[in-house]
Amino acid sequence: MFSFKFMPANVTTSHKIIIISVTTGVALLGILASYLSRRKIRPTRNARLRAYASGRRTRNSIRSPNDAMSTAGSRASARSVSPGGSVYTTTDIVSYASGSTRGGGPSGEPAVPLSPQQLGVMGMEKLEDVISIWEDALAAHSLGNSSGHPEDAEFFREIQNLLEIAYGLQEQSELLFLDERSCLFRTTNDDDQNYADANFDSAESFASALDQIADLREFEDFEHEHEEEIEHPLYINTVRGMEQNPIPCRNIRSDLVHVPSDNEYLAKLHCIRLAFHHMFRDQNVSKWVADTGRQILTDLLCLNDKDPKDFIIGYERMLAFMQEPYGWQQAELELSERGVKAMTFYDIVLDFIILDAFKDLESPPGSVMAVVNNRFLSNGFKETALATAVWSVVRAKKRMLKYSDGFMAYFYQITEQISPVMCWGFFGNDENLKEVCHYFRTEVVDFLSDIFNFQKVRYTTVEELSEDILRLMKQRASNIQIKFSA
Repeated sequence: MFSFKFMPANVTTSHKIIIISVTTGVALLGILASYLSRRKIRPTRNARLRAYASGRRTRNSIRSPNDAMSTAGSRASARSVSPGGSVYTTTDIVSYASGSTRGGGPSGEPAVPLSPQQLGVMGMEKLEDVISIWEDALAAHSLGNSSGHPEDAEFFREIQNLLEIAYGLQEQSELLFLDERSCLFRTTNDDDQNYADANFDSAESFASALDQIADLREFEDFEHEHEEEIEHPLYINTVRGMEQNPIPCRNIRSDLVHVPSDNEYLAKLHCIRLAFHHMFRDQNVSKWVADTGRQILTDLLCLNDKDPKDFIIGYERMLAFMQEPYGWQQAELELSERGVKAMTFYDIVLDFIILDAFKDLESPPGSVMAVVNNRFLSNGFKETALATAVWSVVRAKKRMLKYSDGFMAYFYQITEQISPVMCWGFFGNDENLKEVCHYFRTEVVDFLSDIFNFQKVRYTTVEELSEDILRLMKQRASNIQIKFSA
C-alpha cells in the first residue's frame, strides 16, 4: 500500500491531509494564473468610469484592416466644471445620480421609483458594456482576418461606423445625464441655483463647450438696430439722412417730451412735421382742428364768466387770413423772423404759441405777481388789475410790430382775450379755474410726449404716423372738453 515516505514519521494523518490540500491548491492556482495570463485583459466597467473621471477617455480606432487595435487621441471627458469652480467627475456624478439604481427598498417595503437621472445612468452603463463588446468584436476581426478580402474591409468599415455612432450617443447621454448644468441634473440642485447663477460667467458654457457657439450678446446691438429698422423704418431713414441734411429746429424740447437724446428728438420732429403736413391735406381734418380749438378756448372763457364774442371774431379773422395765399406767405415771413423753422401745426400752434405761453407762465412779470400776492386787495380787484397788466404788455408788443396787418397782429388780438384768463387761472385764487388750466396744460404736454413715443405712435410710414397722431389728438381734445364741461 502506497505510503507517504517523504514525510516525517511523527506527522499525524490529519496534518498530512492539510499539507497535501494546501499543496494541491497552490498548484491549481499557478496553473489557472498561467492560463489566464495568455487571455486578453479587458477593462472592467469601473476602470472605464475611472477613465472618465481622469479627464481622458481612450477609444480604440483602426487605421487599416491589417493593423491591430491602437489607442486613439483623447476626446472631451465627461468631467464637468461647476459654476462655483469645483470639479465634478463622472464617477462622482454617477454615484450621486444613481443612488440605489436598482430601486429595491428594504424587505417588506415597496421599491422606490427611480429618477430620470438614475435611469439614464443605468442606460449609460449598459451602453458602455455594449461598446466594449463591439470593440472586442472589431479587435478580434482585425487580428483574425488578415486576408484583405473586400468583405472583410466592408465589415471593418461598418462596425467602425457603428462604434462612432455609439460614441456620439455616449457623449450625448453624458451631456444629458451627467453634466452638472443639464436640465435634468439642475433640477436636483435647486439649493445651489442662486450661487450658480451668480458665478455662471466664470464657468465654461455648456453650449460653447460642445460646438464653440458664439456668444449671442455680441449681436445684441446689431439685433436692436435691426429691430428698430423693421419696426420704425420712417424714423431710421430720417436718422440716416441727418448727417447730410441737418434738421432745423427753433427749440429742442427733449426733456419736455421725455426723449433721451437731442438727435432722437430732431429725427422724430422731422417725422412729426411730415405727418402733420400729410394730415392737413384733408380738409375735414383741418376743419375739425379749427372747430375744436375754437370750442375749447370758448369754454375756457365761459368758465371764467367772460364774453367770448371778441375772441370768436379775432379767431375767425385769423383763420380767414391764413386761408389766403398772401396770408400764408406773410405768416411764413413773420414767423421765420421769430425763429419758426417749418410751417406746420406743430411748429406754429404747439411749439410757438402754446409751449411758449406755458413757458411765460412759469416766470410771469414782477408786476403781475405783485398784484396777485397783495393780500390787501380783493379777488375781483386782483383779477381786474391782472387783466390790465396783461393787456398793457400785449398792446405794447402790437405797437412794435413790423407788419400791422399781418399774422402776429391777428395773433395778439386773440391773446388779448385768452391771456388774462390763463394768468388768473394759474396765479389767481379761483380754484376751479386753476384746476382746469393745469389740466389743460397737462393734457397738451402729455399729447406731445405721446407723439414722441415709439410705444404710442408708429414711426413706420407718414400715413400711419399721421393716423396715430390724429387719434391721440382727438382723444386729448375729448378729455379737455369733458373736463371743461364738468
